[in-house]
Amino acid sequence: MAGTTSRPGGTDSPRSSPEIHAWRPPVAGVSEVFHARFTDHAYPMHAHATWTLLIVDDGMVRYDLDRHEHGAPRDLVTLLPPHVPHNGTAATARGFRKRVVYLDAGQLSERLIGMAVDRPELDDPVLRERVSLLHTALTLPGEELEAESRLALIRERLEQHLHRAVGPVPVPLDRGLAHRLRELLDARTLEGVPLGEAAGLLHAHPAHLVRVFSREFGMPPHQYLTTRRVDLARRLLLDGKPPPEVATAAGFYDQSHLNRHFKRVVGVSPGRYVRPGRPAPAPAGVAP
Repeated sequence: MAGTTSRPGGTDSPRSSPEIHAWRPPVAGVSEVFHARFTDHAYPMHAHATWTLLIVDDGMVRYDLDRHEHGAPRDLVTLLPPHVPHNGTAATARGFRKRVVYLDAGQLSERLIGMAVDRPELDDPVLRERVSLLHTALTLPGEELEAESRLALIRERLEQHLHRAVGPVPVPLDRGLAHRLRELLDARTLEGVPLGEAAGLLHAHPAHLVRVFSREFGMPPHQYLTTRRVDLARRLLLDGKPPPEVATAAGFYDQSHLNRHFKRVVGVSPGRYVRPGRPAPAPAGVAP
């Protein structure tokens, strides 16, 4: 599915020219992200070398897969396996708006291809929300660890669906593993650590790492790393460094990345966090 390469951010309007945003994020396992709105385009039969993870935000897509007709409405998640031809067209005159993540073929076992052909549509609100949040992380620079964490949980749930075994995943108490991951994040606050690398260093499955860390500390690894960077940014701001310099020195992608997380955690922007002077002391006899 070809398109012009740009960052997301356009607006959609029915009966307009196709709106396409395609890019390759620096996230292991993701070969392409593709956001598009079409009104009258029809995909011919074609195949990908990747797994196609699709959600529809408006309208509906009708497609043929392995000589069977299917539909992709907005409430479902569609998973199309690699090397299996399919086509696609709008099911209504208003067209459709979709978001797609193309996953490297090795992200799911080749043995699962037949199961995906048999049932490509997955009715799972939890999975759909996770895929949507993954797209949000993939559109924001500097959020690679969050995207990797969300992808690990998505991959785990996709495997459950394909094995017809969807259900709660037990999270065994593994405080030692959680604390070792925290130590690793503390040691690499500035440069960060990819989830796959952390899993290799700690000899654990990526999804298991995310789960045990979240259980032990009440937040996923990417959120913990962000709060550590915000803490560092606060110290640097109090040292008198300007926000643009602080962003780089604290491990953020750029000042916009710093501003977004700093305001979410602290409640104000970095520029308003440090003001000249100190507040006047409370009048004598007035309790704090």
